[in-house]
Amino acid sequence: MKKSQKILIGVGAGVIVLAAVAVIAGPTIYRDLIAAPAADAPSLASDEADGGSGNTDDAVAELDPRFLVGDWNVAEDSEAGYRVDEVLNGTDVTVTGRTDDVTGSFTIGDTGLTLEAADLTVDVATIATDNSNRDQYFRSEALRTDEFPEATFVLSEPVTLDGAPALGDVVQTEATGELTIAGETQTVTAEIEVRSDGETAEIAGSIPITFSDFGVEAPNLGFVSVEDSGAVEFQLTAVPAQR
Repeated sequence: MKKSQKILIGVGAGVIVLAAVAVIAGPTIYRDLIAAPAADAPSLASDEADGGSGNTDDAVAELDPRFLVGDWNVAEDSEAGYRVDEVLNGTDVTVTGRTDDVTGSFTIGDTGLTLEAADLTVDVATIATDNSNRDQYFRSEALRTDEFPEATFVLSEPVTLDGAPALGDVVQTEATGELTIAGETQTVTAEIEVRSDGETAEIAGSIPITFSDFGVEAPNLGFVSVEDSGAVEFQLTAVPAQR
């Protein structure tokens, strides 16, 4: 088996340890009462009405694109991770892993409307779920974090908005780039939401993944299996590199 075939198999590893509990309690009870609930999908929509600032007046003013021109860096209160379904005796159990160890940069072109470059790095060795056994397998066996401690996303095509959004408005768009995990690189498209007040920018989104496209064989233990599709997810805050 190639190294890349082991990627993300760890999302099902903790299930082996918890299998006895799940079988006794029943998969639905396990999902609803025992397993930790999955993290919310990244989104800016929950506070879209006030632009995230609490000031409804901000949403009616047009954002001046000149404030966006230049380099931006990912701020500390950002996170990334993954989402995948485990099927336990016919019952779906959604698993999410998260880390706040995310770094990166963005470059906005002279018009303020084009994202010309983006380079993001995630420390996959710090991604954690609700189960330490799953996490240990994820790090040591699946992703081989001793050899490949980071995952990266590099923008490969510029992203241009049609016009300046209202201040604090959520804009939905897509970004195409190269995603590298465990040394394997694939071209992917991220579905993203973006919002800015000119001083900070918020970016939320996901990258749908079919694991077999990365050479990953999702585990199937009979009573429990891992779906072949999932998502890489991120919720980022960016600030100007210099202002």
